[in-house]
Amino acid sequence: MIILCAVLGYLVGSVPFGLVITRAFGLGDLRQIGSGNIGATNVLRTGSKPAALLTLICDIGKGAFAVVVARWLIGDLAALAAGGGAFIGHCYPLYLGFKGGKGVATFLGTTLALTWPVGLLVCATWLVTAALTRISSLSALVAAAMAPIWALFLGLPWAALTMGVMAVFIFLRHHANISRLRAGTEPKIGKKP
Repeated sequence: MIILCAVLGYLVGSVPFGLVITRAFGLGDLRQIGSGNIGATNVLRTGSKPAALLTLICDIGKGAFAVVVARWLIGDLAALAAGGGAFIGHCYPLYLGFKGGKGVATFLGTTLALTWPVGLLVCATWLVTAALTRISSLSALVAAAMAPIWALFLGLPWAALTMGVMAVFIFLRHHANISRLRAGTEPKIGKKP
């Protein structure tokens, strides 16, 4: 049942909401816009704030949905598996040839649903970093790195382990951003790459 929850979470996470929403809004193929990423930050580069907000909500929602349903049906271990599956599904979606997003919003939804205090601390970390730097990728990296630390601080070792693994994937998915951060060429929030 745990494996089944992970697989079902993966299938839910694989739904490319950014791509679906931009097409529904008549904004074209998101993979041909800006960075080509299917997440909310790139949707914002289309100039449509409503489409970006809807994408953010849906990408957060699919991680939270997977966790909540698995926990309700089976329990906490299943919730961890389903949340991890949803996160991997967003990063490597079955429906797009395993070429997906960077996982930040789905990571946030999973974290909020697994343990909302950690989720709120992750949100606060992102917001503070974004307010100080105006760089979305750096904010995501700092928030992801802090998530397992927050979980450990609150005495949640299993959540910390799950969040730590997801954080590693977020860093891997942001390799190009990290290179631009080092070079000082990473774009500010709302600007084209």
